Amino acid sequence: MYSNKFCRLMLGLYSRKPSSVLGVAQSQSGCSWSAVRKQRTLWLQRSGRPESLTPSAPCHISARPASQTTVDPDEVRRFQSLASKWWDEQGEFAALHAMNDLRVPFIRDNLLNVHRARHPGKPLAGLRILDVGCGGGLLTEPLGRLGAGVLGIDPVEDSIGTAQLHSSYDPDLRDRVCYRACTLEELSAEEEGGGGGGGGEEGQGPGQFDAVVASEVVEHLADLETFALCCSLVLKPGGSLFITTINKTNLSYALGIVVAEELLRIVPSGTHDWEKFISPVELERLLESNGFSVQSVQGMLYNPVSGAWSWTNSTAINYALHAVKVRDDPQPDRAEESSPHPEHHAAATHS
Repeated sequence: MYSNKFCRLMLGLYSRKPSSVLGVAQSQSGCSWSAVRKQRTLWLQRSGRPESLTPSAPCHISARPASQTTVDPDEVRRFQSLASKWWDEQGEFAALHAMNDLRVPFIRDNLLNVHRARHPGKPLAGLRILDVGCGGGLLTEPLGRLGAGVLGIDPVEDSIGTAQLHSSYDPDLRDRVCYRACTLEELSAEEEGGGGGGGGEEGQGPGQFDAVVASEVVEHLADLETFALCCSLVLKPGGSLFITTINKTNLSYALGIVVAEELLRIVPSGTHDWEKFISPVELERLLESNGFSVQSVQGMLYNPVSGAWSWTNSTAINYALHAVKVRDDPQPDRAEESSPHPEHHAAATHS
């Protein structure tokens, strides 16, 4: 039944041009944007990058104006209504539960390519990871079970409450996973001010995390320029940024919104706004203007019949991206280490 409906939809929608179809409210954000801008200016001066890359002249990625906050109040309200449903594996977030089969190995394997230390049973031991827009902790928990110290942040307080309650039942997570109801810009302002970024060691200064994860998050944000800048601020030099999101194509509109939301009800209606989707090319351009080097981009495909995800060569719908923060103090003997490695791409091709 689904396949017949799907085929009819594809014939009519594939060539159709789509119509214009996470934090607390901006007034509640306690971040010091002037401090964030100052930190970016200093970084640009140290790295020799032109001032034209500052937020006053943001990378052109969409028609949306820069808001200096990642927060979209409408998105907050939407996820507030779903805060109690995160751990229902057959409910609205079933596809996110299934996505762990791909995104957890993708993060683990790429981090192990960068950090060569081996800890049997806990391969990510000793690493600090920030899970941005963590929701109920669906990705935070498995990363903690791999040995990493993980801070999950989300602007929806009820989602953080759900995450804290769920993780409290697992003694193995109590010393590895913690949560905060805050925005990325609030956390980055703390980093810039030497506040430790939620659990960092005193005296380390800005850049507390070995990795930042933003899985199925950027398509819900108000300002991607602010997001990229803040990710750079909280990461250590050479730290990794992992993103999974949805491409901005006719096919992603047909499958991600029409089929997933309106036909099959895989996700609640209104979850996605096609205008907020971003292509891999645009995302790479944005990240590189904020001090990142993109290492790999891999397509992802969801099968609504089996409920499983698989890797694919096509990035036309969903994709995963791994980028590395360019070191603040690049040295000649690190040039090879900082350059993209083709073999990193291959690390993401297994399920």
